[in-house]
Parts: sequence; C-alpha cells; structure tokens
Amino acid sequence: MNKTALITGATSGIGKATAQILAQNNYNIILCGRRENRLNELEKELSVYTNVCSLQFDVRDKKAVFEKINSLPEAFSKIDILINNAGNAHGFEPIQDGDPDDWDAMIDINLKGLLYVSKAIIPTMIAQKSGHIINIGSTAAKEVYANGNVYCATKHAVDAINQSMRIDLNPHGIRVGAIHPGMVETEFSQVRFKGDNERAANIYKGFTPLKAEDVADIIHFVVSRPYHVNIADLVVMCTAQANFSTVNKSS
Repeated sequence: MNKTALITGATSGIGKATAQILAQNNYNIILCGRRENRLNELEKELSVYTNVCSLQFDVRDKKAVFEKINSLPEAFSKIDILINNAGNAHGFEPIQDGDPDDWDAMIDINLKGLLYVSKAIIPTMIAQKSGHIINIGSTAAKEVYANGNVYCATKHAVDAINQSMRIDLNPHGIRVGAIHPGMVETEFSQVRFKGDNERAANIYKGFTPLKAEDVADIIHFVVSRPYHVNIADLVVMCTAQANFSTVNKSS
C-alpha cells in the first residue's frame, strides 16, 4: 500500500518540487497551499502518477487548518508523512527599522502555522503508532545574521520544536527530523524583498545556489529510509556557501 504524504506550502519552491518527486515515486499526495489555481494545476500534473488531493487554506488560519485537514476523504485519512514546508521571510531591515506586520507574518506562518498543522495530524499518527514528520527549517536556525532578527528567531524556534517533537513523540514510534537548507533559488527572495525582483535576483548571481529539486531529492531520501532509521537534523548548503555571509561568488 502506497504511503500518503501531506505537504504544506506545496504550490511553489521546495514544497512543489517535493510533491513532484514523491508523486513520481508512488506516494499518495495531499497538496496544501493558499493559491487555488496553482493547487489545481499541480493536482492535474501529479494525478498522472498517483492519487492526489488538494486542500486550500492558509496555515495562519487555525480554524481553517483543522477544518480542512479533518475534511480529508477516507482514502487520504491515514497520513504517513507530514512535511511542514510552509514558511516565508518578510523584510530585511535592522530590528529598529523592522515592520511589526512583517514580524507577525513570519511568526504566524513559520512558527504558529507549523504548530497548527502538526497538532491537526499528530493524534492520528499516535493512534496508528507510526508516522514521519519533516520540519523544513533553514540555516537561519543555526546562526543569526545581520538584519535576520525575527526570521532567524522563528527558524531557531522551529529547530527547538523539532527537537521537542522528537522527544515527545518518541514513545509513539513516530520519526521526527528537520532539514535546514541554505541559499535556495526560489520565490523566497522575491517575497522577502517584497517584489523587488532585481534585488532578489542579485542574491544568486556569481555562484550556483541550491535548487528546489536538490532539497526535494534529499527529502525523498530521508522519508524512504528503513523505518528504524531517523535522520534527525540535516543542514544542506550549496558548495559555494560556507555560512550566511561567506559565499564564493567566483564558483
């Protein structure tokens, strides 16, 4: 019987690439995202390979999270894999110049949204005595950099929650791990710089960054390990990146 994976933030970037590679490897897929047109397009694309179900909601909306996940049809009710991928960075200013609305968005999406979705799914995993939760963090979970302030704080919190989840769910046989990517060329920077596409594109000039497909390939590797193997914490960067501020732009 094919396993079922629920992926948040599935309409772009790492989430979309993960949905594609898992569908191509015979996992049933539950796509979650805000943009209904993108969900519909991706569901149509992946249905060639496997069974696909879409849930349109914003992870910040606690009521919608529980209602949508509880509305899953019976065929998708046994969730084997949860990939907490939804997340964003908003703004890149020193803390004294930061916009509190940006702070709220990052805390609500990166942290509270992850908690809401996990809370909606964990009871089922406990009941079935199996499950695998992958929390997508960031190298910002491991270091703090100038102008990163609240974004780094949310990803540090994801790192802490990942570790706590692994302890709390250990008695129930549930695997928990985090993947922390460095610089990945997706829509991430366009959102962070609020539509300033030139500034966003400049971030990735002069070197070869990670692609969404690179991270998705790693996620597929992690979830396909034998059940007694749990990859608990994994940091991945492109070869040109040593840390946030050290990037070899001649590579």
